[in-house]
Amino acid sequence: MRYTSAVSDSANLQPIAQTELPKARLADGVKGAVIQRDRQTYAVAPHLPCGLVTPDLLRRIADVAERYGCQALKLTGAERIALIGLREQDIDAVWRDLGLEPGGLTGDRVRSVRVCPGTDFCKRGQQNSIAIGRIVDGRYHGKPMPNKVKISISGCPNQCTETSTKDIGLVGTKRGWDILVGGSGGASPRLGSRIARGQSNESALAIVDGIIAFYRACARPRERLVGVLARLGFDALTQPLNLPPTASLNKSVMPFGEQARPAVVRTDDTQ
Repeated sequence: MRYTSAVSDSANLQPIAQTELPKARLADGVKGAVIQRDRQTYAVAPHLPCGLVTPDLLRRIADVAERYGCQALKLTGAERIALIGLREQDIDAVWRDLGLEPGGLTGDRVRSVRVCPGTDFCKRGQQNSIAIGRIVDGRYHGKPMPNKVKISISGCPNQCTETSTKDIGLVGTKRGWDILVGGSGGASPRLGSRIARGQSNESALAIVDGIIAFYRACARPRERLVGVLARLGFDALTQPLNLPPTASLNKSVMPFGEQARPAVVRTDDTQ
């Protein structure tokens, strides 16, 4: 099968014919692979800390994609590069040739630590998001949790990594790091609430450690962090960390269970 770059028009992609492959047998997450829509091929996405890659690594990923007939390469929202359309019998060899660890695609774990360029590169950066992001990623990426956890670190209030919709968020300001907690996306979106302002790197890391410890200790099976906070209240988290009341740090707090109203989309039938 001819390899087709992800930048090509989707009509030019050449999927593997379903008659060529047996029905998939691996459950999602086994061998770091996720079953695709055709129920016969898989995608893998190696872990790329802070979303940083080198030219040599990009060439290696491209070589592996071509070698094993990858249908597409996709940049993901978790700052990874997914290799899509792989055969089950090739997955072990793909990981061997990549020489990388799988990203946290599935399961009850820290799925991702998204990081912006920060003061290393961005003219708007106010804190070094890459430096602290490497530490957070090294401590927690892939670690078991009661349910999935997503962490985001933005070097300025523009929040290019969508920090407010993650379980744990760090936002860089001129004074230091603001810490957000309890954000979520999906079917029940909620903006995270600020629990600390102007923290140093050391203090911000200690607060993240405290949030993770709180979640592990207090969550019911399969309960998300936002659910724990809704059940126990923010004081159960902030008081042991010697942080001020959450209400004093937020102009407004979105109540749990209240969703942002979706925009009304008009079509030809409703105009």
